[in-house]
Amino acid sequence: MGVRGRTYRYVGPAELLALVRPGCEGRRIRSDADVEDWASALPTEELAEPFTFVVDTAGVLRLAPRRSEHVACAGAEPVLAAGEMAFRRESGAWVVCEVSNQSTGYCPDVESWTAVADALDAAGIERPSGFTHAVVFRRCPACRRLNIVRDGDFVCVFCDGALPSEWNVDGGGL
Repeated sequence: MGVRGRTYRYVGPAELLALVRPGCEGRRIRSDADVEDWASALPTEELAEPFTFVVDTAGVLRLAPRRSEHVACAGAEPVLAAGEMAFRRESGAWVVCEVSNQSTGYCPDVESWTAVADALDAAGIERPSGFTHAVVFRRCPACRRLNIVRDGDFVCVFCDGALPSEWNVDGGGL
């Protein structure tokens, strides 16, 4: 599969990065059968809430329980996308019913949807046409603090500085 899109490096707290251990990566999902196999081992209450996900730089979806850190799901590696994803069963298959780019560890741009769509399409998993909840992340050029843009208001909540219209969280990606 051709991988396209920006690569996002981890920009979250160093103490979370320090907790990542080999073998803690999220489960690679390449088919509906992979989702079924993984989900069948989870407690029922975990299936009722969204999962942590990343799309690795090979374009493969990885899933982990919701309370997992994205950096652990990714094995501390750069990603093409990160967020939360919920599934439901329809006609005997797993379907993505909700998906966001909500990851304060990687802060992916809304454009990361392309990588999510490509990974789900490659796995043959039905999906929505875009993020069901898109988060707009920006770093303030004045105070360097991370912001979540709400209601199209590109103003820093910490210093009232103007936020750029283009994604700038880690200085342009890797």
